[in-house]
Amino acid sequence: MKTGIGFAGLILLFAPITLAKDPPDYGKGLLLSMDSASCGYAEKDAKTITGQIIGTDSAHKNTKELLCQEYVMQAEHITYRIRPKDDKHPALLPIGEAVQYRIHKDKMYLRVAEGDGKEREYLVLSMKLREDPKQARLNQ
Repeated sequence: MKTGIGFAGLILLFAPITLAKDPPDYGKGLLLSMDSASCGYAEKDAKTITGQIIGTDSAHKNTKELLCQEYVMQAEHITYRIRPKDDKHPALLPIGEAVQYRIHKDKMYLRVAEGDGKEREYLVLSMKLREDPKQARLNQ
């Protein structure tokens, strides 16, 4: 009886250790620039239900261009152009600061080392291989 309780205690003691996940590995990068890019249009109708029934609404639409933040982040071997996934409440990142990033499946997760430490999701728009300075000298 005592061995059964001791064995159950050992299982409960070592179960969290064996099931623990390794923390994700982060790469280091540098934010080089931020630009505003057009990412669509917002339309607002002047129509109301009452106006449609009575026939007093005009068919006038207000169209406004939406701008999204696009960042250029330089990693060790690749330069990324990224855009925040959350278009409604994007966080403004400090240019010239070091960041930590990881890529999981088709998404990039970024956090500012000196900031609040929150991990934010970004869409990768483009990737460009950096030219190695040593290799550039050999090609000249």
